[in-house]
Amino acid sequence: MGNVTSSVAARLAFFPPEPATYGVEPAQDGAGAGGLLRMTGVSSDAGVEVRALPTRAGTRVVSAFWRHPSARLTLLYSHGNAADLGQMLGLFLELRAHLRVNIMSYDYSGYGASTGKPSEYNTYYDIEAVYDCLKKEYGIDEEELILYGQSVGSGPTLHLASRLEKLRGVVLHSGILSGIRVLYPVKVTLWFDIFKNIDKIKQVDCPVLVIHGTADDIVDFTHGKRLWELAKEKYEPLWVKGGGHCNLETHPEYIRHLRKFINAMEKLAKDKAPKASQVAPSSSMADVKHNKCLKFGKK
Repeated sequence: MGNVTSSVAARLAFFPPEPATYGVEPAQDGAGAGGLLRMTGVSSDAGVEVRALPTRAGTRVVSAFWRHPSARLTLLYSHGNAADLGQMLGLFLELRAHLRVNIMSYDYSGYGASTGKPSEYNTYYDIEAVYDCLKKEYGIDEEELILYGQSVGSGPTLHLASRLEKLRGVVLHSGILSGIRVLYPVKVTLWFDIFKNIDKIKQVDCPVLVIHGTADDIVDFTHGKRLWELAKEKYEPLWVKGGGHCNLETHPEYIRHLRKFINAMEKLAKDKAPKASQVAPSSSMADVKHNKCLKFGKK
């Protein structure tokens, strides 16, 4: 049964860019201290720490921790299924600057410079390894963490969120109810379905912000609406009128509403001293160009 599920996931859900849009190499000052790496295309003063993290599946996933000098919260970002970290760099820089949070990003197994092959369960092992790194290397507590899942990234996001009792918040950006439901409007959850978010959302105990475009032609708007309805602790959703699947960041209400959510979560968070490092400012959100964030069924 598990093999069939993995096969379905591989055929329908995972499209890592080929070739990868970036590479990694040992950092000059990190090869002997914590195994820090350098990501190609990122300047040395960008305030980012890159690592290759071991997972329970035996793979090594690339993570990138983007520090903000006055951050009180950290966003753990799980991206869509047809992008890698190299394509997301601009967005991460913009989110860090506009939201004033740390960003922890990572590539799934088989994506970018991460080893192994992508599968539903590997994404779960991947995010668990990244969360473990946040705790051990950066001292990030649950109360200081917001999980952000875009598209298929809503799967590992809700997997982890359903297991953390003191999580600060969750953001579901163009999220899916389940893999099969993207293709067919089934009424019940089938045993071979993947990313069964429709069930896991009910186990999340923190505030949930849902963002979805009303004109999404990949993951229908009804997915976001239903996820919001099923959330225990609902935060005011953002339904982007006319928004598609891969362009919500270019709508001005996106960053305004996300900033409002971050502010609300900061008021709930512990009053701790900032965990700082110098970072370079960045430009406007409208300039961010998002590459393929999700596609299903065929290349």
